[in-house]
Amino acid sequence: MRTGPRSRQQPASGKPHRDRRGRGVRGGLAPREVPLHRSRSEAFDDLVIDAVEELEEHWAAELAGVEFAVEEVPPVNQGRSSDFDPDVVVDRGIPLGQLYRSGVEGVAGPVVVVYRRPVEARAVDAEDRADLVFMVVAELMAELLGRDIDEVDPG
Repeated sequence: MRTGPRSRQQPASGKPHRDRRGRGVRGGLAPREVPLHRSRSEAFDDLVIDAVEELEEHWAAELAGVEFAVEEVPPVNQGRSSDFDPDVVVDRGIPLGQLYRSGVEGVAGPVVVVYRRPVEARAVDAEDRADLVFMVVAELMAELLGRDIDEVDPG
């Protein structure tokens, strides 16, 4: 009688162990080199990087000390206040991004945070998601720089 979990060790032959139904070793559906392999989180990070790079074309000096981050969701205590906060981009009461002017723990300069799950929930498709990410980053940068959003993103 066996009492513990089954061992998943490779046999002495060195070949991977096939599952009991003969379907073979399970693995990724796509090689690591192709875009299909990237997770949603990694793809979202790329959208934020693209938005920052686009803004850096005109605002490189102003963005030099700014850190950018992605969080899954906003903090629990945030977003349900009736007070207007210009450092938070909000849609229907849910924060999509936030500017921390004095930094966060471990980071001294300003930090722009984009909240992935609320942004993804509001986007219709990949193009809309990219536009929404850019809009959130641009609005927070305009707020940090004390400029109008049309100045930061004239397009």
